[in-house]
Amino acid sequence: MGGTRRNWKFQNWKFRLTPYLFLLPNILIFSLFIIVPAVRGLWMSFWDWGVFTDKIFVGFGNFKNLLGDSIFWITFRNTIVYSFFVVLLLIIVALALAMVLYREKLCGKRIFRAAFYIPSLMSMITVGIAWRFILGDEMGLINYLIRLCGGKPVSWLTNGTLAMLCVIVVSVWMWAGYYMIIFISGLQAIPDELYEAARIDGASAVSIFFKITLPLLKPTTLVVMILSTINAFKAYELISVMTKGGPGYATKFIVQQVYQVAFVEDRMGYASAMAIVLMLLIGVFTLLQFKVSGREQDYE
Repeated sequence: MGGTRRNWKFQNWKFRLTPYLFLLPNILIFSLFIIVPAVRGLWMSFWDWGVFTDKIFVGFGNFKNLLGDSIFWITFRNTIVYSFFVVLLLIIVALALAMVLYREKLCGKRIFRAAFYIPSLMSMITVGIAWRFILGDEMGLINYLIRLCGGKPVSWLTNGTLAMLCVIVVSVWMWAGYYMIIFISGLQAIPDELYEAARIDGASAVSIFFKITLPLLKPTTLVVMILSTINAFKAYELISVMTKGGPGYATKFIVQQVYQVAFVEDRMGYASAMAIVLMLLIGVFTLLQFKVSGREQDYE
């Protein structure tokens, strides 16, 4: 009897441990490349630290210096503006594409889905180089066509406002197909019976969209908002290749400034403080999205 009980306890313990063994590789990778660097970065932010200089403990001195750093606040503003418009446009464009391409009877839908999805598979550096050739002032394809038509070339990447507009448009072009696929999966999960019942009741297409489709897509929209926000705040390669943060600081974001301060100016501690602020910024925006969506209770 005792042996049976011990065997049962062993089997129960083994059953409970098995899921964690499957999760262990992922937990180790996440801890090694996310948790440990984050804790290390937080520790470094309290020091005046350089690779070629002695480290000096300054407490919250780096964070205080950020308050008076005009360049940091310019990059902060640029990051907020870029992220807001990229996330907003990605949701609108990706949802519009999904509404058109999720229908079963649409001819050639797989070809169109692939065509819109392919840009998200490309290297950001490759995309940046390609669009730099397209939007260049002197050798750009668009300005070449404008000259052929007798017009004056446009300073797409050397005018501050236009440069920001260009990186926003290119970012949306690149990632819209990826989020379109997520929206399509959300649309396919909505029961067709709801649409049929609404049509029988005489509901218009607009009413069906706002009363059925949008409410039932809230969880999917939240996922898209969070993923696109994180990607927007981390934008680096595309902007570095297209505009190099210019003209001036017009398209320079916090990530680019962290790289500049850490690896060019050799101020690792100060750069770590910027990175911590960026991490907190992403966290705050993510929490706000949960609140605005009203779906945070479903993810607890």
